[in-house]
Amino acid sequence: MSLHAIFVKKTFHFGFRAKTSRGLMNERDSWLIKIQDAGNDEIFGLGEAAPLPGLSLELDEEFEQNLKRLVEQFNALKWGLAGDGNLTLISKTVIERIPELPQFPSILFAFEMALLDLSNGGQRLIFKNSFIEGQPIPINGLIWMSGMDMMLQQIEIKIQEGFDCLKLKVGGLDFEKECDILQYIRRKYFKMDITLRLDANGAFKEDEVMYKLHELAKFNIHSIEQPIKPGNDLMVELCKSAPIPIALDEELIGVAGEEAKETLLGRIKPQYIILKPSLHGGLSGCQQWIEIAEKMKVGWWMTSALESNIGLNAIAQFTAEYKNALPQGLGTGKIYDDNIESPLLVKTGNLSYTGPDEWGMIDFS
Repeated sequence: MSLHAIFVKKTFHFGFRAKTSRGLMNERDSWLIKIQDAGNDEIFGLGEAAPLPGLSLELDEEFEQNLKRLVEQFNALKWGLAGDGNLTLISKTVIERIPELPQFPSILFAFEMALLDLSNGGQRLIFKNSFIEGQPIPINGLIWMSGMDMMLQQIEIKIQEGFDCLKLKVGGLDFEKECDILQYIRRKYFKMDITLRLDANGAFKEDEVMYKLHELAKFNIHSIEQPIKPGNDLMVELCKSAPIPIALDEELIGVAGEEAKETLLGRIKPQYIILKPSLHGGLSGCQQWIEIAEKMKVGWWMTSALESNIGLNAIAQFTAEYKNALPQGLGTGKIYDDNIESPLLVKTGNLSYTGPDEWGMIDFS
């Protein structure tokens, strides 16, 4: 067997005004990778490289050229697939042959995904586990930044759909209005056990963050992601004394290797970390983060970085490899008007897999 890879760029379009504290997104570029045996056109694995604008260190004007170069290096190896669905072995093998891959976490993620898919028969089965067998994964309902009325409407819809964990973006509106929204939820749904997560994307300033966290704590908040920008020593104090548990996200970007990861978690001592394979070292990088976090008694959950259903499917299957009862951040399958058809189904606050025969076609010509 001699493996061959090709890729194609796809642009997906949001079906709504997708706003975060970093700005408004109307569309999202993604590069889909197809890997197959050079002598077999029928069985192939699919991967997705979807670096996130504003966050991915690898995303610059040369990204596609770098991807092309890495694909050419892969094709020049003329090697066969080894690992039989084993993530550790497959990742180690491809990184040994292309040592610079870890510098491009979304591309590494795409290669891992496609190779695991191919090793399992090319049916978009990345891992054979309980998720594939029908066991759903609990997820949070994501409330996007918008005007107050629109955010309240999103909240109403999510709760009607059966979500009991909501994640709200904060830091982009007037702070008093954001508190009003949280107060509205607690007053209207006081009879329901609604878990509230917040994500500030580093938007709070040093001189205001502790005040804001104390104000937000009045609404019984489960956790807040990245209240201040990464690389700030104040994060150590926040994780130690803030009234809301802190979850690190952007803080993990660019941190590679077991020693560096242990040092970061040991110094900051967060209550949680949030993992995205496209940002945090691919599947193998997230695997290492999880092992270290669990050893250090740090909680974690997975979330997508707004990939299409190709990437989301791989993240969900990877998540199901672990016994983690926390709601995951995987409810992004319907954010694009032109997403790839998939067997992923969101129902009553859970993500389910309905079968391998429902994938849409992708044109690589």
